[in-house]
Amino acid sequence: KVQVPKMQLNYINGPNPKKHESLCKLPNHLVSFCYRRLQYLSSKFQMHILLNEMKELAAQKKVPHRDFYNIRKVDTHIHASSCMNQKHLLRFIKRAMKKYPKEIVHREKDKGQTLMEVFESMNLTAFDLSVDTLDMHADRNTFHRFDKFNAKYNPIGESILREIFIKTDNYVGGKYFGHIIKEVMADLEESKYQNVELRLSIYGRSRDEWDKLAQWAVKHRVYSDNVRWLVQVPRLFDVYHTKKQLCTFQEMLENVFCPLFEVTVDPWSHPELHLFLQHVVGFDSVDDESKPEQHIFNLDSPLPGNWTEEDNPPYSYYLYYMYANMSVLNHLRRQRGFHTFVLRPHCGEAGPIHHLVSGFMLSENISHGLLLRKAPVLQYLYYLAQIGIAMSPLSNNSLFLSYHRNPLPEYLSRGLMVSLSTDDPLQFHFTKEPLMEEYSIAAQVWKLSSCDMCELARNSVLMSGFSNKVKKYWLGPDCLKEGQEGNDIRRTNVPDIRVAYRYETMCEELNLITQAIRTDELETIDE
Repeated sequence: KVQVPKMQLNYINGPNPKKHESLCKLPNHLVSFCYRRLQYLSSKFQMHILLNEMKELAAQKKVPHRDFYNIRKVDTHIHASSCMNQKHLLRFIKRAMKKYPKEIVHREKDKGQTLMEVFESMNLTAFDLSVDTLDMHADRNTFHRFDKFNAKYNPIGESILREIFIKTDNYVGGKYFGHIIKEVMADLEESKYQNVELRLSIYGRSRDEWDKLAQWAVKHRVYSDNVRWLVQVPRLFDVYHTKKQLCTFQEMLENVFCPLFEVTVDPWSHPELHLFLQHVVGFDSVDDESKPEQHIFNLDSPLPGNWTEEDNPPYSYYLYYMYANMSVLNHLRRQRGFHTFVLRPHCGEAGPIHHLVSGFMLSENISHGLLLRKAPVLQYLYYLAQIGIAMSPLSNNSLFLSYHRNPLPEYLSRGLMVSLSTDDPLQFHFTKEPLMEEYSIAAQVWKLSSCDMCELARNSVLMSGFSNKVKKYWLGPDCLKEGQEGNDIRRTNVPDIRVAYRYETMCEELNLITQAIRTDELETIDE
């Protein structure tokens, strides 16, 4: 075991923030400075568009073969359990009912139930089923109702069908879910230029979860050159603690990370997990961020081994201990010659602003980041550090923020590292190319140019967990270099004018910051 020190932070998590105003209040001149710099970046981009839009379009037209449709794009935020659209899932369920009607798929009170018996108990046949019957699309009733949205994962409102068709660990060993994932992979390979980073769950309730997940992946051969995996850890300790499945938060951490340390030290101890991890690129932290937090993560917070309370640990507590364990694990994996993992949590979709502080300090990329629009200082920091933000406007439109208020076009104009993602195609999209739907609607609503679209696609590749070798093949051999030198318009379809503008603007901002710091240092010396 590695003893991890407590994080020396004073976040404002509690229901009574007035008690801690001195900790979270930023100087007014700092807020004003960052706000003005962000406004300047927006105005400067508008000037760039007025001067260079036609030049960018002309540069794109000169490139042979390449256009928006055949540049690489990565869906940087999508959940495996909802990566198919409703029609796809409906057709699969109908095929399964015709092909495997007498296969035992569920056990109820020590009695096995066949697929036919499960549907007969609901008074349904394959002919009766329709997209409306499935009722899995998020609608106006899910807005600000995360509980209702979670219920949409249940086909026909029945949790037993969710278990049978979109779970990896069930009576049939995740057979149906494996088949659906392979069909989604086949569609991606057919489109060639679309890639995804699917998320699967590890809950931390027991040590064998990793082995079960790896066995499912290897048995059903859910591998594709177009797919990489992230592992999401739901923040549900309070639920498991109430059910007596976990006694302390330390148990949850050990269930998540101990198998990873074991397989890193000795790959033969978990051979299937070793194979599966070769395609896992990082970790995600998921749950409803708007849930009220009863605790503050500070020096008085108990260590994980002493966290036995029924209340859930705060967001920052989860994120820090995931990051701390990942850091130690990555050091070990690096020494053993294995690839390392990154932390890419859901962050800033709802809830307190300080979640974004945790994300800034600990994460490689974040998903959503909507609340940055309310925090100029943090938004400017995310810009300077170029922390990736995977945004899902259609998902947000159904859950937290209407489409016309989404800050993505503002973030893009200012130069933040943003990309478009789908989140949950099963709930929000209609075609078998949900990522193209996302780009299409964004282009129409926000009047994005071809150059804007290609820039978003290039960002998605750079943010993704695909290897540097793959990125160089997709974007050009020098893609990891900064500025115009790292751009190959023949592969990215992004004009050098746009890339040079982004790089020069970033250099100016960094120079401004360093000059201000030097001026302050000189003034301090004079005093």
